[in-house]
Amino acid sequence: MAARFLANLLVMSSGILARAFVQAYRQALANASKSGVAQETLQNAVRRGSKVMTEQEARQILGITEGTSWEEVLKKYDTLFERNAKNGSFYLQSKVHRAKECLEASYQVKDPGNPS
Repeated sequence: MAARFLANLLVMSSGILARAFVQAYRQALANASKSGVAQETLQNAVRRGSKVMTEQEARQILGITEGTSWEEVLKKYDTLFERNAKNGSFYLQSKVHRAKECLEASYQVKDPGNPS
């Protein structure tokens, strides 16, 4: 009889604790949305996910050096872009495209009339 009483007590208390936990979690979400914490967390996650490519990384992807001319960059880009288009690697193709975009911005700073 004591075992049955303890089992009932355990089941009832775990149910009460589960309901309290769910209610506290809902209240925490409501408080976070009121104070803007949820929106800030979401924006920080988006910022971390969209990491900007550095010039050094872009040069490594295209396999060029700092002294490479813009025409050579375009040749290398076309070659790598087409090669990845044929083999079906969209991820690598997008990396090559982002590398060109990154370098295009730096070449425009160096020589505003050159990249087109």
